Amino acid sequence: MAYFIRRLAAAVPVLIGITFIAFALSVASPGDPAVELLSMNGFSQPTEEQIALKREEMGLNDPLLVQYGHWLSKAVQGDLGTSYMTKESVSGELLRRLPATLSLSLLAVLFAILLGVPCGMLMAIRRNRLFDHIGRALALILVSIPGFWLAIMLIALWSEKLQLLPTSGYGTWKHLLMPAAVLASGTGAILMRLTRAALLEELNKDYMLTARAKGLRESFIVLRHALRNACIPLLTVIGSYFGAIVGGSVIVEVIFAVPGIGRFAMDGIFRRDYPVIQGYVVFTGLIYVLFNLATDLCYGLAHPQIRLGGKLR
Repeated sequence: MAYFIRRLAAAVPVLIGITFIAFALSVASPGDPAVELLSMNGFSQPTEEQIALKREEMGLNDPLLVQYGHWLSKAVQGDLGTSYMTKESVSGELLRRLPATLSLSLLAVLFAILLGVPCGMLMAIRRNRLFDHIGRALALILVSIPGFWLAIMLIALWSEKLQLLPTSGYGTWKHLLMPAAVLASGTGAILMRLTRAALLEELNKDYMLTARAKGLRESFIVLRHALRNACIPLLTVIGSYFGAIVGGSVIVEVIFAVPGIGRFAMDGIFRRDYPVIQGYVVFTGLIYVLFNLATDLCYGLAHPQIRLGGKLR
């Protein structure tokens, strides 16, 4: 419990920093929010009086710290403002789109793990053999391919030529396969190389020789001892990736027309919808912090030394 409280307390300054950055970004952005809001409400050429009245109404004439304080007090209560585009609550819009992004992210993480961990284990066990050489070449190719190019190639093959998967949209599991594969490709390749390196390090340690001398099967040694000790760097990559993918799937959601929070944010950027941009930064930052907190808790479960304040060997 003390370990959890320490990690939770460490996350609070990070969250405050995220809210400050989100607010500062909107202040530093070009354009006047009052003019943008009037334009979206049908005032194509608002007068100076209308702009001044709207600025006063929105509190834009207050000092910046006062504006930040008002905005932060509402954000803490879950009120991230109202979207200029949809005239709806930004919090509600983000929550409504979150299932699409979460389902896509979960499938992408699953693909990355299924590709990276088993292949990395086999590469380590069969070091410098044919499978290891092919795996390293495949990892290098996957991590080098731009995501948008891979997306176009997958659409050309699976949708245009074979006509097995839909090109875009959301609603069935088939809609998620290609965007999840694109999101998983780079991280899957990193997991392959990381799993291989971490296992090789563990397999060469003295306690592995002791386990082999006891007559334990190699598969049991790898799965029971080596993989467990090698999981810390894997947890770091998976935890960071899952948090980052929720907020970083913008391009993939746009290419495959997935109605997630990334596509909503992109629409907000193009239309200068400042509450949406602020809300997106805060929302994804919060998710990222939560997943990193979950990763830290997994560290504690995997290695009690960390939970007790000790250091890794």
